[in-house]
Amino acid sequence: MPLLIDHIDAIARKKGRGVLFVVFDSFDIGQYEDFPERKKLIKWLEDNHIDYCKCAPIASENGFESYNGQLYLDVCYDENDPVYIKLRDYLENPDGSPRIPGIAFWYLPLEVAMQNKHHDEPGFWEKWAEDF
Repeated sequence: MPLLIDHIDAIARKKGRGVLFVVFDSFDIGQYEDFPERKKLIKWLEDNHIDYCKCAPIASENGFESYNGQLYLDVCYDENDPVYIKLRDYLENPDGSPRIPGIAFWYLPLEVAMQNKHHDEPGFWEKWAEDF
């Protein structure tokens, strides 16, 4: 079933800040719901009262990708924030490498997200689809 979800860069622009998200590998496209590590992460987020939602990859005018389990994590990137520290320590080793196989923890700076601000103009994606 088709999903209508925001691209991670659109979420950053709406929030007016850089955003955190996770991507998953180690499975075939569309099999993300069966990925045990994703299920464990979602349970951990819920147990720790960390809001999250599905998100699409960074929008591209050159094509599109199917949703494959990516999650926006509604936590500010702040090395002094105890919630961020708890999340980071759950997802990463002290050297910054992934702690959980198949889960990559990413930060998208607002400056990068703003490179696609023209996507927010009314009718942009409709016009893009006509010309695709």
